[in-house]
Amino acid sequence: MSQSPSMNRSIVLQSRPHGAPTDANFSLQESAMPVPQDGQMLLRTLYLSLDPYMRGRMSDAASYAAPVALGATMIGATVARVETSRHPDFSVGELVLGFNGWQDYALSDGTGLRKLAGLAHPSSALGVLGMPGFTAYMGLLDIGQPQAGETVVVAAASGAVGSVVGQIAKLKGCRVVGVAGGAEKCRYVVEELGFDACIDHRSPDFAAQLGAACAKGIDVYFENVGGAVFDAVLPLLNARARVPLCGMIADYNATGLPAGPDRLRVLTRALLTKRIKMQGFIIFDDYGDRYGEFFAQMSQWLSAGKIKFREDIVDGLENAPQAFIGLLEGKNFGKLVIRVGAD
Repeated sequence: MSQSPSMNRSIVLQSRPHGAPTDANFSLQESAMPVPQDGQMLLRTLYLSLDPYMRGRMSDAASYAAPVALGATMIGATVARVETSRHPDFSVGELVLGFNGWQDYALSDGTGLRKLAGLAHPSSALGVLGMPGFTAYMGLLDIGQPQAGETVVVAAASGAVGSVVGQIAKLKGCRVVGVAGGAEKCRYVVEELGFDACIDHRSPDFAAQLGAACAKGIDVYFENVGGAVFDAVLPLLNARARVPLCGMIADYNATGLPAGPDRLRVLTRALLTKRIKMQGFIIFDDYGDRYGEFFAQMSQWLSAGKIKFREDIVDGLENAPQAFIGLLEGKNFGKLVIRVGAD
């Protein structure tokens, strides 16, 4: 049984943000190290996933999941080692995927844990082999249903979800156009990931460039951004286009209705006249029973070198708030992961 420090650090929700989160919304606290009882184990966090959905959990507005309570540890998926165990099914040293949140240590009775073994990059269980990769896989293939020769457009194309969406679409024989922020990200999407084109959404003539890259229109648009990107996409959608909807990061910090056209009227007319299918989904609520299918296929693609992934790793639990704030501003490049503890 290994020795553990006597204190546990955690980052709690200090206050609810109005608009974009700030450092003041978070607080780094120390508490006594939790002690496992019979049937429990102590988990030491190695990697913490930071994801856009966490912004919604900081709000107490009605949503598909309960908000984080004030004073409670921020939520998040983690890769951890079993530090001590009083559980018959888990041994000290085993690597597990769980939901420990923003803290160094956590107790678990094993519920919801997945054992991880044989991963060359354990942090990949939070990205390409975790929730983002699963979201990309099911959203594109089950809702988007891409067919060879079709045009697929992917928002946030260099990110954890979008980068996988585009690569799967290429495997299915599609023309893939990415949308990303900045020349460096666009170069990566085309030169490293193999997209056919990538348009910088910061360009003043973004809509015109997107139209030129999608001369035959758009058959599948994977939506996780919203805002001005969707405004440019909507007129280009072909009849019977499919739009998997997994996020609207452009609106997560909004405090009122956006300026611009009456999007609802324009959207509903397009949905009707073009018979467009637009479907929102919550990955584990809607597809949790298919995670094994995804994991097996994605592992095969990774082993064959058919899927590439990039991580943006930030060291130190104390740096999680600033990294998360940057995530919502598009400052990350790849899957954002906090390296909480040395392994």
